[in-house]
Amino acid sequence: MEPPDSSVQSPDLVSLELTVENVETALQQLYYDPDMEHKNVAQKWLTQAQTSPQAWQFCWPLLSPDKLPEIQFFGASTLHTKIARHWADLPTDQHETLKMQLLSHISHFSSGPKMVLTRLCVALASLALHTMPQAWPQAVTDMVRVFQPEKVGDQGGSQDGAGVGGGDGAEEEVNTHAHCLALLELLTVLPEEFQSCRLPQTRRAQLREALAGEWTAVCPLLRQLLQRQEGNNQVKERALRCLSSWVGLDVPLHGESEGLLQDCFAALSDPELFDSAVETIVSSISQPDCQRYTDALVNLMPLVLGLHDQLKAAARDGDMETSHGICRIAVALGETHSRTLLEQVEHWQGYLALVNMILFCTGIPGHYPVNETTSSLTLTFWYTLQDDILSFEEDKQVVYLQVYRPVYFQLVDVLLHKAHFPSEQDYTSWSSDDKEQFRIYRVDISDTLMYVYEILGAELLSNLYDRLGRLLMDTERPAAWQDTEALLFGFQAIAETIDVNYSDVIPGLIGLIPRISISNIQLADTVMYTIGSLAEWLADHPVMLGSVLPMVLQGLVKAELSVSSVSTLKRICRECRHDLAPYAHDIMTVSQDVLVKEIHKSSQCMWLMQGLGFLLSALPMEEILGSLTTLITPHIQRLDTLAHQEPSPTAKLSIIHILGMLSSLFTTLDSRRQDEGSEGTTPSQARPNPVVVVLQEVFTLIQTILSKWLSDSEVVEAVCGVFERSVKTLLNDFAPMVKQLSEMLGQIYIAFPQASALNLTRQMVHIFAGEKDHFSPIQALIELVTSTTLSIFQQGPREHPDIVESFMQLHAQALKRKPDLYLSDHQDVKALFYCGVLSLKFPETPTAKSACMFFMELVCHCGDIPPIGQVLQRDGKLLIHTILETVGSQSLCCLTEHFSEVLFCLNRHCPALLAQWLKEGLHVPGFPSAQVSMEQKDTFSQQLLGEQTNKRRVKEIVKEFSLLCRGLQGTTGYSADY
Repeated sequence: MEPPDSSVQSPDLVSLELTVENVETALQQLYYDPDMEHKNVAQKWLTQAQTSPQAWQFCWPLLSPDKLPEIQFFGASTLHTKIARHWADLPTDQHETLKMQLLSHISHFSSGPKMVLTRLCVALASLALHTMPQAWPQAVTDMVRVFQPEKVGDQGGSQDGAGVGGGDGAEEEVNTHAHCLALLELLTVLPEEFQSCRLPQTRRAQLREALAGEWTAVCPLLRQLLQRQEGNNQVKERALRCLSSWVGLDVPLHGESEGLLQDCFAALSDPELFDSAVETIVSSISQPDCQRYTDALVNLMPLVLGLHDQLKAAARDGDMETSHGICRIAVALGETHSRTLLEQVEHWQGYLALVNMILFCTGIPGHYPVNETTSSLTLTFWYTLQDDILSFEEDKQVVYLQVYRPVYFQLVDVLLHKAHFPSEQDYTSWSSDDKEQFRIYRVDISDTLMYVYEILGAELLSNLYDRLGRLLMDTERPAAWQDTEALLFGFQAIAETIDVNYSDVIPGLIGLIPRISISNIQLADTVMYTIGSLAEWLADHPVMLGSVLPMVLQGLVKAELSVSSVSTLKRICRECRHDLAPYAHDIMTVSQDVLVKEIHKSSQCMWLMQGLGFLLSALPMEEILGSLTTLITPHIQRLDTLAHQEPSPTAKLSIIHILGMLSSLFTTLDSRRQDEGSEGTTPSQARPNPVVVVLQEVFTLIQTILSKWLSDSEVVEAVCGVFERSVKTLLNDFAPMVKQLSEMLGQIYIAFPQASALNLTRQMVHIFAGEKDHFSPIQALIELVTSTTLSIFQQGPREHPDIVESFMQLHAQALKRKPDLYLSDHQDVKALFYCGVLSLKFPETPTAKSACMFFMELVCHCGDIPPIGQVLQRDGKLLIHTILETVGSQSLCCLTEHFSEVLFCLNRHCPALLAQWLKEGLHVPGFPSAQVSMEQKDTFSQQLLGEQTNKRRVKEIVKEFSLLCRGLQGTTGYSADY
């Protein structure tokens, strides 16, 4: 298509008639106009043109031989659109004419362009699916007959394919070849169109059966094409692709189909066909329906095993493509049909050979992913095999385990070898992407080892321990670090997920770990992770802590071991905290040092603080405050310095980092259990909580920080995070700070409303609103943030969905925890009600969901809190109108469930009012949607009002009504996802 003259102004498409010329003009504008707005207009106009009634007429001239390929393609696409989506618009007496026109055009375009031919084939496929089996009972047979003359297969000149008509000699041969390719394209897209089109379940089943019946016309043709000695490889490649398409219809894998699959194996010997043959074979034998054809599966095993020599040669020569393809075939057969083939006990040797072939693929030479990518394909097979073996009855299990346990022991050797790191020189040369893929690959190997443990049990750990012991004790021949690392990796993989507390080899392993000469980062990382995986065991055997804890602390001071050492120390502090008193000083000293020196990144500092919180929690009460003060003093001093500096990006990051560390520490520092043992005194009477003491000491400093950073939401969020974590952890122990924190929160929110302040307020309400001593400051805080937020609603809340969401959550919590708050004259329940209604209409799902939660709690108190009952009586109709409007047209599908819960609450607590509101709202013509009749609205109302106990049924009723309003009821695939 020639680009238009850029000086010519683009036409106004909106006013153009639907003619062939104007379609061509629009296509030219779509392809070549540099203005994106003009392109979008053209795209929209052409889409409308395709759906118009005139499209049945203008599409044919677009397919004229003198048109450009882009125009022809649009014509063919339009035909498919009309047939697929507007079939009912075409009179029945025109179906046959349309079919013959399509067959003729496919014949004409058999030599190309390919994109036009494919769209025409898809159009005819769609037509066939509309007319099978009633109007066109043998559609596929007819297609084969039209495009393949009887003489195909004779010794004449048309052996290369089939055709409609043709000339003499070379011209006839070209036509025959082109028509054969066109036939294969048509047969390929037919099942694909069936799989992709939306059909009612009964019609889909009927068509599947009709297509399966036509397989008898397709299978002989494909065999004929694949068996030619001098056939064109393009034809064979298309034949293989055609088979891949048909196997998705669960065609039978016996008789001639079995022979066709054998022909595919023969095609593997041709390098040009290898990839296509692999795809076809894998597609064919991966169909679960194949399990019905046991004999065919058994007969396939020799064919797969016959590829073993080719596989070995490919692995030896570094031919990754060939080894990859053969491995895919072996895994497809072995994994998909594992149980079926296991049950063929008379062929156990054949399946064992297949398993060993897959084992070879697992251990294929090279480092993944640099030198090989095949081994990863096999890992899920080993899980499937062990799962199937263990699913048999006990007597059969014994037999299978006798055969396959030796294989699984070999597998362990193979997996650990594959997990080996390369030499440091090679590893340094790897790209970051290769290193990440190798890391993920090792995770997959560790998962596989966990499955292997199910088969081998404690003997596997003994095996690993014996090998590690021999490596570390052999002083004459020092082991390569990779060997030691791989064995530890195996231990860690199993201990991470399996309860090893009763294993008799773990004490020996703990004794061996200090003997490891750590020579590089990878080995050190694995040592750390192995110790971490044994943290629960160490909690039961605290006497062994002294053997490994020094190694962890040595690792803690190295930045390159940051993640592994910090996570391991955190796990030990969490699991073994009650036994760490003898080591607490060393742990605190090293931790303080690395934190002050900023050896670790921010996230690891947070982990470390959490670990230290666990450690401090278990110390004697008289020691906690001193240790806590020593730990945080350098950071508080740093925070004080930052608080008096002028705001800057660097200062901001440092402030947020330090506040984050305090939050992490206070998340886990919980000394309340120690107070529970004190007799005759409450915790607060015994002594103030150490966290509270610290917070009171730094409170003025935090206020100073806020005075400079109040408008920065991230800093405010970090400040609120410190108190929120403390409140969640300490619960009632936080009581001494309720009054001053409430006052500070109010000041923050008045000056600069932020969601984080509301979230902290909600947490305070949750813990203290029910406490008589704290009711007054909590009430004052809620009234203050409410009046401030109401002013935001008056100015326009749309720009603050996070504040609206948190505000709704706050009042839902307050209604649930202390509804008496709403008896106050200072609490404007009517204004809150209107804010909730506005919030229901927010497009942000979390905000609307929070509003639903608010109304669910509000409605529950319409009888015992007079202001709530009064506002519902007066304005409840507005609430129902809003819910019906959102359910009927505006809301996201996922929100309908939450709206239904509000309706359910209304029906339980004020059914008479709900009935009145529904009657008044639903009797408005066209509301909430013009697509529902008055009868359907009455049915919905009656069904809803009849359900006061079954919340699930109410959700179903509202969901169905929403679908009716949108015109989507009964749409295939939509209701299920709704």
